[in-house]
Amino acid sequence: QVQFVESGGGLVQPGGSLRLSCAAPGFTLDGYAIGWFRRAPGKEREGVSCISNSGGSETYADSVKVRFYISSDKAKNPVYLQMKDLKPEDTAVYYCAENIVRAACTAVARTYEYAYWGQGTQVTVSS
Repeated sequence: QVQFVESGGGLVQPGGSLRLSCAAPGFTLDGYAIGWFRRAPGKEREGVSCISNSGGSETYADSVKVRFYISSDKAKNPVYLQMKDLKPEDTAVYYCAENIVRAACTAVARTYEYAYWGQGTQVTVSS
């Protein structure tokens, strides 16, 4: 079974940048989209970004558009989330997972379609 490992989180000041990595060591990922999600304290998990199986399309939550960028190589392993101009409201645990239903990304992430969640990586934006 695929097991994702997220890394790259940390403490950063407002306006700073981080690059998160989502890897599945030893697995070939093919056929499905990969998504990044986050859960802030006291809030539900929300979709942040998604990259399609082909890598040809991406989606972003409105709150992170033009600040976050998702990318990967052909193998989609790892999948990166480049985050810039970070804000305190971006503070959360960030997770990645594989969409086990479809190869394309939906406009709004359907969390129930995703599986193989990693342990997450903490991102804290604070001065």
